[in-house]
Amino acid sequence: MILEALASAVLGLVLAWAAAHRLSHRLPARPLVFCTGIAGALFGDFVTHTALGSGAGWLSLLGAAAISAASLSLLLRPTGRLRRSATA
Repeated sequence: MILEALASAVLGLVLAWAAAHRLSHRLPARPLVFCTGIAGALFGDFVTHTALGSGAGWLSLLGAAAISAASLSLLLRPTGRLRRSATA
Protein backbone atom coordinates (compact mmCIF):
# COMPACT_ATOMS: atom_id res chain seq x y z
CA MET A 1 0.00 0.00 0.00
CA ILE A 2 2.79 2.43 0.84
CA LEU A 3 4.66 1.58 -2.37
CA GLU A 4 1.47 2.10 -4.34
CA ALA A 5 0.99 5.55 -2.80
CA LEU A 6 4.64 6.42 -3.43
CA ALA A 7 4.37 5.26 -7.05
CA SER A 8 1.22 7.36 -7.47
CA ALA A 9 2.95 10.44 -6.07
CA VAL A 10 5.90 9.95 -8.41
CA LEU A 11 3.51 9.47 -11.33
CA GLY A 12 1.71 12.70 -10.43
CA LEU A 13 5.03 14.51 -10.17
CA VAL A 14 6.09 13.26 -13.61
CA LEU A 15 2.77 14.28 -15.16
CA ALA A 16 2.99 17.71 -13.53
CA TRP A 17 6.56 18.17 -14.74
CA ALA A 18 5.55 17.20 -18.28
CA ALA A 19 2.61 19.62 -18.20
CA ALA A 20 4.73 22.43 -16.76
CA HIS A 21 7.45 21.82 -19.33
CA ARG A 22 5.15 21.60 -22.33
CA LEU A 23 2.44 24.12 -21.37
CA SER A 24 4.32 26.60 -19.19
CA HIS A 25 2.74 29.61 -20.94
CA ARG A 26 -0.77 28.43 -20.08
CA LEU A 27 -0.27 27.28 -16.47
CA PRO A 28 0.07 29.19 -13.17
CA ALA A 29 3.15 29.00 -10.94
CA ARG A 30 5.10 25.74 -10.96
CA PRO A 31 4.68 24.91 -7.25
CA LEU A 32 0.91 24.97 -7.69
CA VAL A 33 1.16 22.73 -10.75
CA PHE A 34 3.37 20.21 -8.94
CA CYS A 35 1.15 20.14 -5.84
CA THR A 36 -1.96 19.70 -7.97
CA GLY A 37 -0.40 16.84 -9.93
CA ILE A 38 0.71 14.98 -6.82
CA ALA A 39 -2.54 15.57 -4.94
CA GLY A 40 -4.61 14.50 -7.95
CA ALA A 41 -2.60 11.30 -8.33
CA LEU A 42 -2.91 10.42 -4.65
CA PHE A 43 -6.64 11.10 -4.70
CA GLY A 44 -7.07 9.06 -7.88
CA ASP A 45 -5.15 6.18 -6.34
CA PHE A 46 -7.28 6.36 -3.21
CA VAL A 47 -10.56 6.36 -5.14
CA THR A 48 -9.51 3.55 -7.49
CA HIS A 49 -8.06 1.47 -4.65
CA THR A 50 -11.26 1.90 -2.65
CA ALA A 51 -13.47 0.96 -5.58
CA LEU A 52 -11.49 -2.02 -6.88
CA GLY A 53 -9.79 -3.38 -3.77
CA SER A 54 -6.18 -4.18 -3.04
CA GLY A 55 -5.64 -6.68 -5.87
CA ALA A 56 -5.63 -4.15 -8.70
CA GLY A 57 -2.33 -2.30 -8.34
CA TRP A 58 -1.86 -1.38 -11.99
CA LEU A 59 -5.44 -0.23 -12.32
CA SER A 60 -4.99 1.99 -9.28
CA LEU A 61 -2.03 3.64 -11.00
CA LEU A 62 -4.12 4.09 -14.12
CA GLY A 63 -6.83 5.78 -12.04
CA ALA A 64 -4.17 7.95 -10.40
CA ALA A 65 -2.89 9.07 -13.80
CA ALA A 66 -6.40 9.84 -15.02
CA ILE A 67 -7.38 11.95 -12.01
CA SER A 68 -4.01 13.71 -11.97
CA ALA A 69 -4.32 14.63 -15.64
CA ALA A 70 -7.89 15.81 -15.11
CA SER A 71 -6.93 18.00 -12.17
CA LEU A 72 -3.99 19.46 -14.08
CA SER A 73 -6.26 20.27 -17.01
CA LEU A 74 -8.37 22.43 -14.71
CA LEU A 75 -5.41 24.77 -14.25
CA LEU A 76 -5.07 25.62 -17.96
CA ARG A 77 -5.73 29.19 -19.03
CA PRO A 78 -6.84 30.35 -22.49
CA THR A 79 -4.03 30.97 -24.98
CA GLY A 80 -4.89 34.43 -26.26
CA ARG A 81 -6.87 37.41 -25.23
CA LEU A 82 -10.59 37.23 -25.08
CA ARG A 83 -12.18 39.10 -27.94
CA ARG A 84 -14.93 41.55 -27.29
CA SER A 85 -17.83 42.03 -29.60
CA ALA A 86 -18.41 45.33 -31.37
CA THR A 87 -21.45 46.09 -29.22
CA ALA A 88 -19.67 45.81 -25.89
